[in-house]
Amino acid sequence: MKLLKYAYEKVNGKPAPYYYDYSILTIIGKPLRKWVCQVIAPNCVFNNIRILLYRLCGFKIGKNVFIGMRCYLDDMCYDLLTIGNNVTISYGVYFACHGRNQKHYPILIEDDAYIGMKANVISKNIDGMGNGVRIGNRAIIGACSLVNRDIPDGATAVGVPCRITKITRDQQ
Repeated sequence: MKLLKYAYEKVNGKPAPYYYDYSILTIIGKPLRKWVCQVIAPNCVFNNIRILLYRLCGFKIGKNVFIGMRCYLDDMCYDLLTIGNNVTISYGVYFACHGRNQKHYPILIEDDAYIGMKANVISKNIDGMGNGVRIGNRAIIGACSLVNRDIPDGATAVGVPCRITKITRDQQ
């Protein structure tokens, strides 16, 4: 790759793009991980195997987690998506840790959270601190909601963009 990088810089007269620094294993591994994350795992009918495949791809997933079929987990930022214990993620939920011309920010889903089907969780830098999005303990996200900011513990959030409709304080 160093030879290709050198040739690129000589021919074009400008610095080579960042991917010229990738190793051969990275060049082979990235498309393979993307294929497993976006083709095999979302279409697997068994939840345990689906979770295993996501974990093999590098996602941090807790115990007793259910991830429904056809979910999109951002495979470019597998290290920025953290799912706690006893979390239920329904069918077709979309997680994105970045957008166009945007830096990568984390998504944290804490224990006992529930995310309704076809919800979108989009991480962005709203507060200017780069903290991403946090969905708190026992939080409930309604179906087809857009989560683009933090949801506190015990809250119920619905809508596009989501609004908090109820906060339950009983932490058992």
